[in-house]
Amino acid sequence: MGKISRRLKALNSQIVKDQTYKLSEAIHVLKNLANAKFPETAEAHIVLGLEPKYADQQLRATVLLPNGTGKFTKVAVIARGEKVTEALNSGADIAGSEELIEEIAKGRLDFDKLIATPDVMPLIAKLGRVLGPRGLMPSPKAGTVTSNLTQAIEEFKAGKVEYRVDKTGIVHIPFGKMVFTADQLLENIEAVETSINKNKPSGAKGKYWKNFYLCSTMSPSIQIEVSNYK
Repeated sequence: MGKISRRLKALNSQIVKDQTYKLSEAIHVLKNLANAKFPETAEAHIVLGLEPKYADQQLRATVLLPNGTGKFTKVAVIARGEKVTEALNSGADIAGSEELIEEIAKGRLDFDKLIATPDVMPLIAKLGRVLGPRGLMPSPKAGTVTSNLTQAIEEFKAGKVEYRVDKTGIVHIPFGKMVFTADQLLENIEAVETSINKNKPSGAKGKYWKNFYLCSTMSPSIQIEVSNYK
């Protein structure tokens, strides 16, 4: 385990108490913790009562953060014909057909989100080794395989984020920047909470919310009280 810095020790001892917090209280504590020299990201780390090795206990979904992510999202679109023009007119930063697929196969990855129409998915299959490890492979569950390009592009530009449970049953998700107001951060994390409940896998058994922590990029974590959660 790496050494804990003096700064982190000081924050932990001076601000974070050895207790669980209500969500609104935790946001205010988190705001007091963020003192790095760059705009830190607000993060949530949620331990769920899931065994992702079972198909009916996997969780992968998206949530539209009401106040956005605080960062610019560069969107690429693979489509055909008029859909390419539609994508560009709707705000896509990159759009193309077979030629864009070939560029990506050769290593072009200068985008944050890749959206595709259903008809080109068979052509994109060969990009799995390039896109998969980076989490960029289009998927219906992630909202990145769609015929409604305008809506998809606008939502991802506005702050739609994908999340999934990892192999240990934990969801890691950014929900804004620490320059946001406390109310903005609270609205965003409440949207995350609602989405996780809405998309609860059918095979989930026992206690769904087990542990819930908030932190910023450079801060200690704050534990949230989950006894009243679903």
